[in-house]
Amino acid sequence: MNIERLAAILRQAAKDEIMPRFRRLDDGMVRSKANAFDLVTEADESAERAITAAINAHSPNTVVIGEEAVSANPSLLNGHFEDRTVIYVDPVDGTYNFASGLPLFAVMAVVVENGETVAGVIYDPMGDDFLMSERGCGTWQVFPDGRRVRQKFAEPTSLGEMGGLASVSYLPTEVRSQVLSNLAKVKMFANYRCAGHEYRMAAGGHAHFLMYNKLMPWDHVAGALMMREAGAHVARFDGSEYKASHIDGGLLVAPSKENWDELRREVFAV
Repeated sequence: MNIERLAAILRQAAKDEIMPRFRRLDDGMVRSKANAFDLVTEADESAERAITAAINAHSPNTVVIGEEAVSANPSLLNGHFEDRTVIYVDPVDGTYNFASGLPLFAVMAVVVENGETVAGVIYDPMGDDFLMSERGCGTWQVFPDGRRVRQKFAEPTSLGEMGGLASVSYLPTEVRSQVLSNLAKVKMFANYRCAGHEYRMAAGGHAHFLMYNKLMPWDHVAGALMMREAGAHVARFDGSEYKASHIDGGLLVAPSKENWDELRREVFAV
């Protein structure tokens, strides 16, 4: 399973299963999971089935773990795949946006071999282009005609001049209040409810930081690889390396180790 084939699989699933349903969902096509903001649609489930089947057809020995499969059977995340190739799939990242008719959603997949992240793809169905990365090869925006643009994370800057993206909704209430107060120290922050587009934005140098607390492999493992390959400093809140097996411990991305330390100390002291 090479990255170009994986990208093509995501693109085809989006064209067949996701875009025909965009702004055409009736009530029976959308369900709540954990809460009113945690949704699953018919597009999520159909796209994941299509992606899984296509990967299995091309690479039958690969383990495919999709977000919706784990939602139905959480024990899938407890498997021991240290000696296997695993592809984690998020069929519609930003489902709430998708279900709301907002054109800010993505299709994501990441390849993990023997516990190490080796490649990731984030596809934008609206723009019909990809963010792609392989370990040691940089992060690239790739267009259907083959044009490629190398991505570079933002340069280091002072705290007061930083703009970035922070997802605070999964922080404990008392911590969230403090972090929101601390965010007054930076120039700007936002949250688009779509990690895929937030990683795309940051890869192109348009954000100085990213912060996430809840970590699921289909949401963040590809993006973390892309940020490292684009030149960012990426680590969990305790400074350790983030891997696919981690579902807690937070994630902070910054232009440099010095900026990372300052953000951790002054803003995200969680």
